Amino acid sequence: MAERGDESLVHTLKKVAAVLKQSEIPFALGGSFAVYAHGGHSSEHDVDFLIREVDVEKALEALVAAGFVAERPPEDWLVKVFDDGRMVDLIHRPIETPVTEETFADTVIRPVDAIQMPVLSASQLMVHKLLSFSQHYCDFARGLPLARSLREQIDWERVRKETEHSPYAEAFLVLLDRLEVVPAAGTPTGEGTS
Repeated sequence: MAERGDESLVHTLKKVAAVLKQSEIPFALGGSFAVYAHGGHSSEHDVDFLIREVDVEKALEALVAAGFVAERPPEDWLVKVFDDGRMVDLIHRPIETPVTEETFADTVIRPVDAIQMPVLSASQLMVHKLLSFSQHYCDFARGLPLARSLREQIDWERVRKETEHSPYAEAFLVLLDRLEVVPAAGTPTGEGTS
């Protein structure tokens, strides 16, 4: 994490995680810091936590009591908190799918700057990234570092299955195949990757 130069953002991440843990609010780390927690590289620099919608009010109350400033943006799938200007997204409906107990079951406990916390699985991070692509946002350059750096941890058949309805995800997976980042669909693991 230190090589990113985001030490103050890491400190904010740790503070949010500590408050959520102390308040017994289930959560999972997502986004670019989750990629780093898995040992990967991401081109984004933000803090995302996934929480259930039912826990939004309790989380905001606890974080405001701990000194954070809360914001309710017009988007109805997240709320934000700020720590001395550093923003953290608390997402309860990523990719138009509610956060549930199944979301939290698809995590791995990882140390993030000495604090153990649940982190979204590499496969789920890739699914979220691919399903975020649309006609309004389709920046494959942001998905390539994730795919390249975590490719051995990602269940690519699962990713294909969970994103098969998206033409943007399909195009990205074809790109990964052509770049020999991942094996083509149906290729035995270990073949076709460099």
